[in-house]
Amino acid sequence: METSELLKKVRKIEIKSRGLSKNIFAGEYHSAFKGRGMAFSEVREYQFGDDVRSIDWNVTARYNKPFIKIFEEERELTVMLLVDVSGSRDFGTLDRWKHHVITEISAVLSFSAIANNDKIGVIFFSDKIEKFIPPQKGKSHTLRIIRELIDFQPESEKTDITLAVQYLSNVIKRRCSAFIISDFIDNNRDLEKALMIANKKHDLAALRIYDRRETELPAMGLVKFKDSESGAYVFADTSSRRTRNHYKQMWYEHEQRMDRLFAKSGVDSVSINTEEDFVKALISLFRKRA
Repeated sequence: METSELLKKVRKIEIKSRGLSKNIFAGEYHSAFKGRGMAFSEVREYQFGDDVRSIDWNVTARYNKPFIKIFEEERELTVMLLVDVSGSRDFGTLDRWKHHVITEISAVLSFSAIANNDKIGVIFFSDKIEKFIPPQKGKSHTLRIIRELIDFQPESEKTDITLAVQYLSNVIKRRCSAFIISDFIDNNRDLEKALMIANKKHDLAALRIYDRRETELPAMGLVKFKDSESGAYVFADTSSRRTRNHYKQMWYEHEQRMDRLFAKSGVDSVSINTEEDFVKALISLFRKRA
């Protein structure tokens, strides 16, 4: 992509994202995440009526009289985006493909983070960690993230969400709020365990991006399909009602499996269709979290 074309796309996404963030998104973002972590501030002497569970026994033993811990709300938040750049994102049956929606959502979250003076970082992943951008503040940092989202070319077409979640736990030491933005087409059975471990340390939310043609097939006769991650081809007779019903049932079972996985791991999630307004879905998620 030429630099001028890239900058035009960056500017277009920036304008759209700023409008969404300022008008209807920032308030929900703020209520969903602010205050979810507490930062230790100081200690003071115990006073009648204080909760004994707040006593700092180390300081109490040092001065031979009771002191309690005082906490205050963290004002600075670290936001991490775990962005799926595998081959399956390059799919769509209308004007917007899945990777277009992923880019726009990531842009909105990035600009919302800097609007609230929070740090923002990104992990691009396939079945490997493709790129890690450490969390920082500032418009120039955010524009760098958007440019990468638009123009990034992964080395692998496959997916391993488990690896990305484990990498998050290892590389980000302090508690953060993390969005996993993916179609979640991944059969790694260790994902549930990885999510449970990471969600104890961080605050995770899963954004599942899908296209309507992944949920059901139209009757188009004999069609040749290609697996975008493995490169394998398969022929399917879409005029067969049995084939279409089997395809639909496979999607339903996948949805049920994902719902159970997120419920067990305690991760909030939302499914976003490439045809719908993703802002409404995000606001719905944030209101539930708030």
